[in-house]
Amino acid sequence: MDSGLLRLTNSADYSMLWLGIAALLATRKGAPRRAAMRGVASVAGASLTVNVGLKTLIARRRPAAEVLPMYRRLVPAPTSSSFPSGHAACAAAFATAVALESPRTALAVAPLAATVAYSRVHTGVHWGSDVLVGAAVGSGIALATRRWWPVRESDEALARPVREAPVLVEGKGLVVMVNPVSGDPDYDPTDDIRAALPAATVLRTQRDLDAAEQLTRAIADAEAPVLAVGVAGGDGTVASVAAVALRHELPLVVIPTGTLNHFARDLGVYDLREVIDATGVGEAVAVDIASVEYEAEGETHTRHLINTSSIGTYPELVRLRERWQHRWGKWPAFAAALVVTLRRAQPIEICLDGRWQRVWFLFVGNGPYHPHGAVPAFRDRLDSGLLDVRWLRADLRWSRARAVVALLLGAIGHSRVYGERQLPELLVQLPAPEALATDGEVIGDTTHLRYAIAGELAVYRRDESNPLWANRYRPHHRRAPWLLDAFRPRRPS
Repeated sequence: MDSGLLRLTNSADYSMLWLGIAALLATRKGAPRRAAMRGVASVAGASLTVNVGLKTLIARRRPAAEVLPMYRRLVPAPTSSSFPSGHAACAAAFATAVALESPRTALAVAPLAATVAYSRVHTGVHWGSDVLVGAAVGSGIALATRRWWPVRESDEALARPVREAPVLVEGKGLVVMVNPVSGDPDYDPTDDIRAALPAATVLRTQRDLDAAEQLTRAIADAEAPVLAVGVAGGDGTVASVAAVALRHELPLVVIPTGTLNHFARDLGVYDLREVIDATGVGEAVAVDIASVEYEAEGETHTRHLINTSSIGTYPELVRLRERWQHRWGKWPAFAAALVVTLRRAQPIEICLDGRWQRVWFLFVGNGPYHPHGAVPAFRDRLDSGLLDVRWLRADLRWSRARAVVALLLGAIGHSRVYGERQLPELLVQLPAPEALATDGEVIGDTTHLRYAIAGELAVYRRDESNPLWANRYRPHHRRAPWLLDAFRPRRPS
């Protein structure tokens, strides 16, 4: 046991043990990956707080190593202050962070973290109080990350069930539009979708034809009645197909094959298996679809949105990313575009519901986003009938600096530079054309806009309370009766 504890405590030097576990967790999508990201951030915060901050301020002699037998001693012995234990702080920070995102994973990580903390006393390099205080500091820092990075209580937003959704056995009556260039460039989901839904009509987007127009033609030309429309692609493609579904009063099937899949994540649909289950028994929920009417080149256009729209700095960021991503890749292009956009940012004059003011940006969400008074991350409900309107004022002195400080302190919602409202409708007027973006795509420049909830759409989603799905593996599911699941007998598939 002594040699094992020595090897374990050495493996935790420089947090290498936790970084290795995080790398392993990051290979799994969903809650394990989120746990890895929060764990690394928490370990970094704990290490900085303890090793750079507290150990510098509080000097404490370490226990006398001579009283221990040689086989228990840590060689070479640490020379920094004993109080508090950095190893215990990082271990507790990582375990707590993992527990916040993935309680199941924490069942394995927590005992390991506790053993690392104990090993610091067993090997004679820390007093018991060093370890206890270090663990408390680490856990506190992990819990504090919720201030800036909220923990999602569920992997799906609330929405009212739709009891009369058509049953689409093997996709019968379903027309699916697939955008093969969305998401992973090395993966085309068309064949997998055809195999999973053999009775469905599967179409692929064409370069010279709008996806909505192509789908509308397919519905009109269908020999059998079309009971629902589906989409596999990014959020922009989903929004186009959702507009067609709303216009034809048809339910929507969402297959998440885009890069970020914001709408599918809020909906709670993460893979094709869930789509097969939900369509096979007719399980769906009611979801709001918003719209924005805008004037461009003397004409009025309407664009439906499933997630967000914005005016100001964000559309410019999207425009630069799209220009550079073919050369550098999407994420390097996004990082470069972010730096350039922040440096170039200029305030804009805007009239919100009759009141003129200067802002850095305007954000409009299809439904209230969480958390309030902070950076919008996800939705708790999809059928509220409200728009989430947020803006950052530019008419106050040092507004950008004040916003950054408030954001770092987790107090942006209490800052005068930040505005937030929830409305069923919003009228926006601009003195000069500004770029408008919806669902991550820049659609043009405009001076007059009207946002509203265009209607409600039935979208297929598996009902997790249905006993039929009791044995389905959900890597993204966080809040579940996980402790009961660990001891629940498994039925044959």
